[in-house]
Amino acid sequence: MSVGATVTETGAGFKMARRKQQALTAAVEKRALCWMAERAPRWVTSDGLTLLGFAAQIGVGACYALARYDRRALLLGIFFLALNWLGDSLDGTLARVRHQERPRYGFYVDHLVDIFGATALLGGLAWSGLVHEATAAAMLVAFLLLSAESYLATYTLGCFELSQGWFGPTEMRILLAAGNLALLRSPYATISGHRFLLFDVAGGIAAGSMLAMAVGVGVRHTAELYRREPLR
Repeated sequence: MSVGATVTETGAGFKMARRKQQALTAAVEKRALCWMAERAPRWVTSDGLTLLGFAAQIGVGACYALARYDRRALLLGIFFLALNWLGDSLDGTLARVRHQERPRYGFYVDHLVDIFGATALLGGLAWSGLVHEATAAAMLVAFLLLSAESYLATYTLGCFELSQGWFGPTEMRILLAAGNLALLRSPYATISGHRFLLFDVAGGIAAGSMLAMAVGVGVRHTAELYRREPLR
């Protein structure tokens, strides 16, 4: 359940933000989601898909927590990542195909679920022992900062950016799945003769990248808003 594709008036003057999606997988993903939405049985609903995506994201976090005791749980985590993609990505497409858009409800619920789901996932990862707690916390803080900037920009600029450049939620899931497979072989990475936890390295890069994106996009959007509303 995401924001509509064009800027139109709905309800009490509410405007649906323009969606902007430039991720590497965006074109293929859009075709696949439309194909599935057009063929989905009537008992499949947008709300049900949102709940599926949320439950699956909690499932990913639970699998990371279980990996502390048995790393084979990481394979189940990949399955839950796929379910999370299905629920989180298909709910809005299904609503649009069926002309059942609820832009305010959908935007609010979708992203509230994202916040709690990300917290559950990274909480499970912190418990796993496959990454230090500080790294998991840094990833969560960076994700929340980037998310907050995106929501503020949606409200003030009327444009909802689903990705930052070529990188979006689907790319993140793909990297997590690849990381899970790598962890099955070894939880460590060797750099310049020093051994580190693989997810500490990857998580540090991810946190730093998200923080840099939040700062960079925040500066760009601030400048754009200043141009739109200059001092007189």
